[in-house]
Amino acid sequence: MNFHQLQYAVAISRHGLSVTQAAAALGTSQPAISRALKALERELGFDLFVREGRAFSRVTPQGARVLEYAARALAEIESLQAVAADLTQDNRGTLSIATTHTQARYVLPPVVRAFRDKYPDVELHLHQGTSEQIAEMVAADRVQLAIATGSDGLFPNLMLLPVYRWTRQVIVPKSHPLARAGKLTIRDLASYPLISYVFSFTGSSSLHTVFAREGLVPKLAITARDADVIKTYVRLGLGVGIIASVAIEPTVDADLAVVDASHLFPIHTTWVGFRRGTLLRNFAYDFIQLFGPHLTRRVIDRSLEARSPQAENELFRKILLPVR
Repeated sequence: MNFHQLQYAVAISRHGLSVTQAAAALGTSQPAISRALKALERELGFDLFVREGRAFSRVTPQGARVLEYAARALAEIESLQAVAADLTQDNRGTLSIATTHTQARYVLPPVVRAFRDKYPDVELHLHQGTSEQIAEMVAADRVQLAIATGSDGLFPNLMLLPVYRWTRQVIVPKSHPLARAGKLTIRDLASYPLISYVFSFTGSSSLHTVFAREGLVPKLAITARDADVIKTYVRLGLGVGIIASVAIEPTVDADLAVVDASHLFPIHTTWVGFRRGTLLRNFAYDFIQLFGPHLTRRVIDRSLEARSPQAENELFRKILLPVR
């Protein structure tokens, strides 16, 4: 067996058992993948996938074991490649990052600028999406780093490093009654149609859960995936906006009133993550530290050495994360 055979088999498993998608992701042809897979199965003496016609329906029990070891072997090879690259051309390479619109639009610009100043020859690719879409990109090995908030259960194979915390704030036109309401309450918000993120209405810390604690139901008007859209509809007078504190720009949003809601909703933690077992390039370490200055190389390496989630939590418990 060879590297490409293992790579193709793992790619098929990570792309929904689709040879077409695996070929597209790897930049090769479907026939090449099919031939390599058949050769690998002949050498192993059993099938990795159950075939139904010309398509694969599921992974065989033997295939699951092989794919597990193959994924580990490929990760080790990638780590060796990273070592070689760092030793020979430390300032060149590619860094692909999956993140949300809020991070890409409001938080990462100064980080990216500083990174580009330091590494002008490194290609930096930002892929935006929801937490679910980011998880898909991670599973398909399309990115080296992921940046998101919460949704830890979607990323069981990632090392998640906390970067900063943020709260929710309410935005309304300056003529709106809530702009002069004083300390905001959930009952105040329940009187108006709301405009917020899609994810704000699902999960244990969702708006529905927060309102339910007060025996109330939020009036959902519009949901959107980014703060710019929410602001647009707030400006049209279609509802009260609830957005991340990091998405408020004092100069650009001077026409809106920002009402503190940090006491009403849980504090959220944004993290940066990467696949366990991956050897990071030097410039990836630097990007992470530019994003979260407390995430030094020593802290990152110590987190990788932690033997349990409890040990990881202990490592970060003493670090006071900034609130933005």
